[in-house]
Amino acid sequence: MTYASALIALADPTRRAVFDRLRRGPRSVAEIAAGLPVSRPAVSQHLRALKQARLVRFERQGTQNLYAVNPAGLAALRAYLDSFWDDVLAQFALAAEEMEGEADAKRKRRNTRSGAKDRPRQGRR
Repeated sequence: MTYASALIALADPTRRAVFDRLRRGPRSVAEIAAGLPVSRPAVSQHLRALKQARLVRFERQGTQNLYAVNPAGLAALRAYLDSFWDDVLAQFALAAEEMEGEADAKRKRRNTRSGAKDRPRQGRR
């Protein structure tokens, strides 16, 4: 599974609502469809798209198919999204280091202007 297929599958708001209903555990199509503004066949089509994106898996129990979140598919999507967080943190660290360097340079200039560059600080006697 690629993260792209997962993002495409979750782009549809109804499909996201179907996926959200699986957070609390496996559900049948009837349980998923309850309260949604779409028919059971439409929910089945959304589940098929989520399954193709490997975000959902199903298990047959008697005459029902129980759908659940596929942890492996969700892990691939999470890894992709986490990479953004890693990049943002790296950029933040660079910006913080740059600001710290600028602050150090400003302190050095201030000390140089006041003549305190090489003179040790003296305490009161």
